[in-house]
Amino acid sequence: MSDEAQPRHYNKATGGWGSMEGMARVELTTKAGPSALATLKEQNKPGGYMCSSCAWAKPPEPHVAEFCENGAKATLWDLTPKRCTPEFFATHTVSELKTWSDFDLEDAGRLTHPLRYDAASDRYLPVSWETAFAAIGATLKRLEPKSVTFYASGKAALEPSYLYALLARMYGNNNLPDSSNMCHETTSVGLKKVLGSPVGTCTFQDLEKCDAIFYIGQNPGTNSPRILHPLNDAVKRGCKIVAFNPLREKGLLEFTDPQNPWQMTLGKPTQIAHQYVQVAAGGDIAALMGVCKRVLELDAQTGNVLDRAFLDEHCHGMDDFIAKVHATTWDEIEENSGVSRAELEAAGDVYAQAKNVIGIYGMGLTQQVHGTQAIGMLVNLLLLRGNIGRPGAGCQPIRGHSNVQGQRTVGISEKPELVPLDKLREIFGFDPPTEKGHTTVEFLEALLDGSARGFIGLGGNIVRAVPDQSRFDGAWPGLDITVNIATKLNHTHLRPGKESFLLPCLVRAEDDRQASGPQQVSIEDSFSHIYGSIGRRTPASEHLKSELAIITGIAKATLPPRPDWAWDEWTADYGKVRELIARTYPDEFYDMSARMDQPGGFYRGNPAHDRIWKTESGRAEFTVPTVLTNSGLTKAAGRFTLVTLRSNDQFNTTVYGYSDRLRGLSGNRMIVLMSPADMADMKLADGAVVTLVTDCGDDRRRAVSGLTVTPYDLPRGCLAGYFPELNPLVPLDHHDELSKTPAAKGVPVRIETS
Repeated sequence: MSDEAQPRHYNKATGGWGSMEGMARVELTTKAGPSALATLKEQNKPGGYMCSSCAWAKPPEPHVAEFCENGAKATLWDLTPKRCTPEFFATHTVSELKTWSDFDLEDAGRLTHPLRYDAASDRYLPVSWETAFAAIGATLKRLEPKSVTFYASGKAALEPSYLYALLARMYGNNNLPDSSNMCHETTSVGLKKVLGSPVGTCTFQDLEKCDAIFYIGQNPGTNSPRILHPLNDAVKRGCKIVAFNPLREKGLLEFTDPQNPWQMTLGKPTQIAHQYVQVAAGGDIAALMGVCKRVLELDAQTGNVLDRAFLDEHCHGMDDFIAKVHATTWDEIEENSGVSRAELEAAGDVYAQAKNVIGIYGMGLTQQVHGTQAIGMLVNLLLLRGNIGRPGAGCQPIRGHSNVQGQRTVGISEKPELVPLDKLREIFGFDPPTEKGHTTVEFLEALLDGSARGFIGLGGNIVRAVPDQSRFDGAWPGLDITVNIATKLNHTHLRPGKESFLLPCLVRAEDDRQASGPQQVSIEDSFSHIYGSIGRRTPASEHLKSELAIITGIAKATLPPRPDWAWDEWTADYGKVRELIARTYPDEFYDMSARMDQPGGFYRGNPAHDRIWKTESGRAEFTVPTVLTNSGLTKAAGRFTLVTLRSNDQFNTTVYGYSDRLRGLSGNRMIVLMSPADMADMKLADGAVVTLVTDCGDDRRRAVSGLTVTPYDLPRGCLAGYFPELNPLVPLDHHDELSKTPAAKGVPVRIETS
C-alpha cells in the first residue's frame, strides 16, 4: 500500500464546526446579510418559510435552528443582494456568457427584469411583461400543441404547479416532464408496480420506532443533512444502520450535532453506520439478494424469521422469488456485488434480529439501467418480515428538490392515467388530452428530430442536467420559442430559440403580495406531508412576478377567455387555487388552507402505509430479478463504471463554491476519483490528466477531457466524478428500462491518457 497513492479523505465528522464554516463561506460569497439570518431563524417552522432545497420533513417540534448546511446555502444564495440587471446584459453577449462556469453565471445575482433575446446583438434586452406575455401567447397559438413541452424543475410550490399542469392540458397536451424524470421517476414506476403507491410508505414518526435502517445509495451529509438528526437519535436508542454505497461517505460514518454544545466541544461524534457495505457500482441487486439469502437460511434453521401471517395475507409471488434466491449461488452474489459472503450474512443477521426495519434509498438505486429491479429487490427484503405498512417500518426514498413529489401529486405528469382527468373536465368544462406526454428523455429525442417546436421551463437548468449534453447544443436554436421562468442566470437561458424570453420570479422566501394581500404557498415533503410557506423578505426587484402570476399571464395570453377560467381571480388569492386542488383531490386535500399551517403539516395519506395494495393482484408484489447488476454492464478489460456525484458545495446544477469538504476535496471540479489499486494497474500518478470516453458500444464518441486523476477509497473498477460536468458521458438511451431515468450512476467508460 505504501507504493500506492494515498486516497483523499476528510478527517472530521459530518456537521460540527466544518458545517458552520461551510455556511459562513457561502455567506461571504453571497453577502446575503441580516435579512437572510431572519429567514433562517423561521426556516422549516410552522408559520414560516419552507426551505427551497431538499424535500426532507419539517418536524412538528423543530430544533432551534431547523436548517442544515445545504438548506442555509440555498437560502443565502436566494437572498444575495447581487443583481443581474439589463445593464449586465448590455455588457455581455450570450456567446460570451456561454463560456462562463455554472458558479459564475449564478453569482452574477438575481434577475431583475423580464428579458427578450435579440439575435442581431446577441443580447438579452428588457421587455415589458405585457409585451412578453402577448408575444409568447401569439407564438403558442400558432404552434401545434403536441410540439410544445412544459418542463418543471421540482421547486415550484403546489399552487403554481397545479395551474402549470392545468395550462398545459388546456393548451392541449400532457407534455409535462419534470426533474423527477431524471432522478426518482424509477421510484414512481418501481414502487407503484410492487406496492401500488408511487411514493415512500413511511411517515416521519416511523423513524422514531425503527430498530434497523438499511440505507442504500444516498449521501445524507451532502444531499439532505437534516436527516442526520433522526439518524443520530436512532443510533443513540440502539437502532442499527447498515449502509450500502460504493463511496464511504462521511455522512454515513460519523456526525457531530451543531446544536449540541457538549458534542461540539468536549464530546465525541456519533458513529452512524453499524456496518458499511462498500458495494460495487451497480452491485445492489446482488448485495440485497445475499441479504435475502441469509434471511431465508436463518428461517430454515429456526422457522420463525419470516412473517408468515403477513406473507400469506398480503403478498403475491413469494414462491417464485424464493426459488430465485435458492438458485443464485454465493459465488454469483459475491462476484456481482463486490462484497464478501461474510459481510452480507452480517447484514442479514441485523435484518433478521430487528423488529422494525426501514429501507432508505437514493439515486444510487434509481439512476441505473435496472433501477426498477433494484427497488423491487429492496421491497422483496422488506416484505419477508412484514416491514411495510406498520409503525417503524417501510420503504422510503429520499427526494431532492423541495416540491418535486408535490408537483407530481397535483398534476405535473406526462402520464394521464395518474391525473383525475374526469375531475378536470367537471371543474373546468374542457376535455383534457388523453395521449401520453413526453418524459424528459422523449422531449430530448423530439428536440433532436425536430418535432419539438417550443419549450417552457418552470425553473431548473435542463441544458446542464440532461444526459448526452453536447448532442443538443445545436438543436435548441431550432425551436420556435423558449421561455424560462427563473431567479438567476444559467446555461439553459443561453441556448435561445428563434424567440426567447427570460422571465424573473420571486424566490419562496420573498414577500408575495397580490390583490388580496400577502400570499402563502404550500409544498409536499418526501413523507407525503403538506406544509404552508410564507415569504417575508423584500423582493429583489419591483419588476419581479411570482411563478403563479407568470403562469397565469401566459395562460391568459394563450388560451381563449372563459368566465370559469378565472386566472385573475386565482392570481389575486392563492387560497382559491387551493380550493381547486381540494376539489380535484378531495380525499387528500380537503380543508387544505386550514390544515397546512399546523405543526408538522398534514398527512395526505398513502394506501401502502395502511396495507392497501393498489396493484394488479391487490397484494404487495414480490419480483424476480432478471439480472444481478443494476447497472446493466458486463465486465470487460479496460472498462470502468462511472458514478456521478454532487459536491458538498452544490445542490443539483447549482454550484455554491468549490469545496467538497466531506470528501477532502476542493478547488477543482474537473476530477475523476479512482481507487489507488486501479491507478497503480494503469500506471497513473496522483494528478495525472486523462480523458474519459463512454464505452457503450455505439459509434458516437462521447468524451470529457482535462480530468485530474484523484485517489479515493473506491471499489476496484469504479470511477466517480461530478455532475453536471460528466453528463456528456451518459448516453441518452442509457436509462432505466421502465422509467427512462438516465443511468448516471452506472456509466460504462474507458480512460485515455493522451
